[in-house]
Amino acid sequence: MANTIRLLGLDPGLRKTGWGVIDVEGSRLSWVAHGVIAPDDKAAFSDRLLALFEGITGVIDTYGPHEAAVEETFLNTNAQSTLKLGHARAAAMIAPARAGLLVAEYSAKEVKKSVVGTGGADKTQVAYMIARLLPTASAATADAADALAVAIAHAHGRKARAIGQTTHHSLRKALGRVA
Repeated sequence: MANTIRLLGLDPGLRKTGWGVIDVEGSRLSWVAHGVIAPDDKAAFSDRLLALFEGITGVIDTYGPHEAAVEETFLNTNAQSTLKLGHARAAAMIAPARAGLLVAEYSAKEVKKSVVGTGGADKTQVAYMIARLLPTASAATADAADALAVAIAHAHGRKARAIGQTTHHSLRKALGRVA
């Protein structure tokens, strides 16, 4: 597949970080792999973050994605929980960045809208659509389904940006501002 782009989606969490890898060729999406990284709950906080980082690095080494996308942190009523989730998200962003990948970020609302069509969708609706869009993904857990949804949102976001850039370039060319 000459024009295939491989994308890694990450749904960061301190207890469970979902990951999903898809291939994108034109408008066709293909499932490659998915899973969950679950550090030992009893381990020290720093060791749990290291386990997330190393787990994501292992996924990158195994599947060789070209780009990555991470779900943004939502604000929780418990500030301590939000802060800890932010640390997990940092580990999820640093691993692909260290591998030289572009790392995009999407809000949960953007991800849900991209996959289900509404930003207010629940986890069950997201999982249902993942099963329809990527039938070979088998029964992905909620965390892995969310990560695949992040990858799909990035696939759609990449396409929208490319269309916008092409339109902008075409307009500039029509106005004689580029060669």
